[in-house]
Formats: sequence, structure tokens, C-alpha cells
Amino acid sequence: MAQHWVVIPAYNEAATIRDVALRVTRECKHVIVVDDGSTDGTAEALVGVPVAVLRNPTNCGKAASLWCGFQLALAAGASGVVTLDGDGQHAPEDIPRLLAEAIRHPDHMIIGARRRDQRRAVFCRYIANRVADFWISWAAGYSFEDSQSGFRVYPASLLRRVEINHGKVRSFVFESELLIEATRSGHRSLAVPIDALFRPGARPSYFRPVLDILRITRMVGWKLISRGMYPIGLYRALFGQTTSPSQVAPARRVQPAPLSGGTKNPVEEHGEALRQRVKCS
Repeated sequence: MAQHWVVIPAYNEAATIRDVALRVTRECKHVIVVDDGSTDGTAEALVGVPVAVLRNPTNCGKAASLWCGFQLALAAGASGVVTLDGDGQHAPEDIPRLLAEAIRHPDHMIIGARRRDQRRAVFCRYIANRVADFWISWAAGYSFEDSQSGFRVYPASLLRRVEINHGKVRSFVFESELLIEATRSGHRSLAVPIDALFRPGARPSYFRPVLDILRITRMVGWKLISRGMYPIGLYRALFGQTTSPSQVAPARRVQPAPLSGGTKNPVEEHGEALRQRVKCS
């Protein structure tokens, strides 16, 4: 049976992280929260919640948090990793729907696509996401819908090849580049429609539409130049279709297999070594 772990990167999410983590544990047994140098008591809010917590002493960036979470999950024997944000914009109750497709297609990335709700977001962010979709689809040669969604399932076969570039630890480039490199290495994607939850009074997104899109565009530009501008990728970006399940499975719980050799906390075993590898101070 597949054993999936959930990784939740969190930076100053004390207001939401406990509720998110508790709801996630109802859907998946194995959960890692990476507290990325929070100063608002994010880690303290998780006391009593059955999750593993890795605390970075300083803010290292979302890329570093994800990478550390990936390594911990792989060390614990995960066959795949679910990622979602700690601010409450993703519904943990959608995890079974994504996992159902991940189990059905074990070598695919599964992306929770906010198809119906993106227009409810701030207009400039909606436009920025659409621009990112185009550039990333061109570089990958595969049409992505909602390339900036952080609600994903990654197969372990992909994550074993992922390394962190310390120059990108603080930006959103890492997740975008993952889509491109995964597609180039033969991993396909499936888009599963989800609802994005835009809560009144929610903190502003850490995604900066102008700066982060410029960084993504620069990364994509170098990849396109290295492939002679990849005209077939442009054609697929303009006229290709995203892959989605013909019928999304109804929500059901997917219980991962128990850990072999016990259920040791991967943070206790590997956390300090990972902190040393991610030089973010």
C-alpha cells in the first residue's frame, strides 16, 4: 500500500496552522510541519497536535522548507508527498481526492487546480498566475493549469532527484522549476479541481506578483534559450490541453501503510543534518 506523507511549510501562521494541521491529520497519518523561523508562535500553536515539527532557526524561504520536508518524508519511507499551505487557503478535506489519483497514477504529479475560484483572488495576482502558467507551460512543453498552486502530490521517484539551489531558497521559483524539470524527465501531471478558500481578514500572500513573476520569467528564459526557444513547447502552451481525470474520484480516505521498523519522528533523526545543508542564515 502506498505511504504518503504531508508536508506543510509555515511562516508566521499561528492564526491558522493548528486548525489546518488537525484537519490534515484526519486525512493522513504522517504529517510534517516546517516552521520556517516564525516569530508569532507558529510551532507553539502545534503543541498536542500529532505532527512532526521541524523548526528552522531563521527564515530560510519556502523552497528550503519544502526541500527539508521532502527529505524527511523520503527518509521515513514515503512513496509520495502531499504539499499544502498553512494559511488555510487549501481544504485538507481535498487530500483524499488528490491521493486517489496519485495512487491510480503513481508516476504523475497531481496538482490541485483552483479553476473555479482564481478570479476571486486579487486581480493582479490572478493575472500574474496566468502569466506564470504560460511561461512554465512553454518551457515544459506541457500545458499547466494553475502552475502556482501549492496543493500538490509529488511521487517519491521525482523527489529523490530534487536538490536545493541556495540562490533560490527565498523565492517561488523552486516550485515552478520543479514542474518544468519533472515534465522534462518524463513525469506527467494531472489537474484535480479544488476550491481555493479566500478568508476575510487573511494575511497578505507572500507571493509578490511583480518580483516573483520576473524571477520565474528569468528562470524560464534561460531554459528556453538553452533549447533554442523550444517552438514545440510554445505550440503546446498555446494549444495544448491539461490532463485531468475523466472522472475525479469521490472523496474517500486513503490510509497509508504503517512505517516499517516503527514510527520514529523523522525530525528527531534527520532534522539537524538538514538544517546544516540548507544554509539560509
